[in-house]
Amino acid sequence: MSNEIEIGRGKRGRRAYSFDDIAVVPSRRTRDPEDVSVGWQIDAYHFELPILAAPMDSVMSPATAVALGRHGGLGVLDLEGLWTRYEDPTPLLAEIASLDAANATRRMQEIYSAPILPELITARLKEIRAAGVTVAAALSPQRTQEFYQTVVDAGVDLFVIRGTTVSAEHVSGNAEPLNLKRFIYELDVPVIVGGASTYTAALHLMRTGAAGVLVGFGGGAAHTTRVSLGIHAPMATAVADVAAARRDYLDESGGRYVHVIADGGVGRSGDLVKAVACGADAVMVGAALARAEEAPGQGWHWGSEAHHPQLPRGERVSVGTAGTLAEILFGPGRQADGTLNLVGALKRAMATTGYSDLKEFQRVEVVVSPYQPR
Repeated sequence: MSNEIEIGRGKRGRRAYSFDDIAVVPSRRTRDPEDVSVGWQIDAYHFELPILAAPMDSVMSPATAVALGRHGGLGVLDLEGLWTRYEDPTPLLAEIASLDAANATRRMQEIYSAPILPELITARLKEIRAAGVTVAAALSPQRTQEFYQTVVDAGVDLFVIRGTTVSAEHVSGNAEPLNLKRFIYELDVPVIVGGASTYTAALHLMRTGAAGVLVGFGGGAAHTTRVSLGIHAPMATAVADVAAARRDYLDESGGRYVHVIADGGVGRSGDLVKAVACGADAVMVGAALARAEEAPGQGWHWGSEAHHPQLPRGERVSVGTAGTLAEILFGPGRQADGTLNLVGALKRAMATTGYSDLKEFQRVEVVVSPYQPR
């Protein structure tokens, strides 16, 4: 390919771009931000906001999932987190927030070694359902076989299978791997699956019958995958590649549209704008919502990789507290750093470039313009 760069005589690589490397270009028309729609629909479920909360204990409790749902987004509860291991995890969440850096990983490994209790999965999902919002919950591919029946019986609307990387053809010598195609076919609820960060991996996931594909690998604020495994997928290129797979699968399948959800690297409002510009239908947000006053992490943010028993590939990071959940979503912003009013920023970017809905905005012109934060 023409954009391949010679790394050395024996290795070539394609140049890939992160959200910081690109920018959206204004067009010949503008609109009123009030005339812009940021709603989207997946399967039978319509949402006013293209925002899913990442299934991470620092971001989502049953209460914050309900709050986000009432605001028009989708909260996704991690069914392998503290809420399904402990009857009342609040003291443990407070302890994690107060740990000193030297002991944080070891103590989190201990806390998360408690078993997952199926009856708590049922109780948490019932709590969200009772509030009248769309119920979404996540399991890793490794745990899906074990707990999916409990999840479906508890009444989940959208089932998320989320791993650092998920393939349609996981090869294992010692365990029966999850056959995604058969699993999704037999399941009665729509499945969102990921992460994928290449065209081919995403196309394979689309062919399993998934309703949505999460795009990303180790791009989040709490990941250290790049330094611990040497693996990283710059998000602008990843989203654009997977959006191309969506387009080609639409032709191949005779009109089946699979939603592309950017998952990782969307820390501030400008990243959300650029994710949609690269082709995402919605974004999964972690750190940006971990900054909410209501967030269980109390100003700290971590993912399941941070307490992996053998090879931690993440860390507990301090993200601070920026405002209430409502202020993070809708403003008003009190500082110009992209942490507050995510939805207002997206609407203004779409209005400034003359687009009235998300599908249209996916066609906006972008330029490569690397940005060095001050």
